[in-house]
Amino acid sequence: MHEQRRRFLLITGAGAAALSGLLPPFNADAATWNKAGFESKALNDAIKSLGAANATETRDISITAPDIAENGAVVPVAIQSKIPNTQSISILAEKNPFPLAATFDIADSAEPYASVRLKLGETTHVRAIVKAEGKFYTASKEVKVTVGGCG
Repeated sequence: MHEQRRRFLLITGAGAAALSGLLPPFNADAATWNKAGFESKALNDAIKSLGAANATETRDISITAPDIAENGAVVPVAIQSKIPNTQSISILAEKNPFPLAATFDIADSAEPYASVRLKLGETTHVRAIVKAEGKFYTASKEVKVTVGGCG
C-alpha cells in the first residue's frame, strides 16, 4: 500500500519539478522542425520552405473536411494519400495568419494518413502537400466558415 503511494508521489513530484523548470528538459529524438515554414505569414513562403514550389496537382490526395464549418475554432481535417512511397504530408490553411498548420513525416510502412483539427478565421482553401520519392504533389478543398475561430 505504501509502495504505491511512494511511486505516485515520486512521479507527480518529478513532473512538477520538470514543469517548474527545476529539472532540465530531456532531449527527445525529434526530427528538426521547419521553423521558417511555421513562422511564414505568406502562403508562398510556407510552400517554398517545404521545397514544394512546383508541386503537381493530383487526385491521389483526398481531403476530408466539412464544406461548411459552423465554427471555425475547431474544423476537423483528414488527409489520405494514395501516392506510393509517401514520405510526408503537410497541411496549410491559405488565409490563416500562419498558413502552415502541420507537417507529418510518414514511416516507410505506415499508412499515409493524417488528421488534425484546424482553427480557421474565415473561408479558405485547405491545402495538402505530399512528398513522395522527392517529388511534391498537392490538392486543396475550400472550407466555408460561418463563425471565424481566430478572432
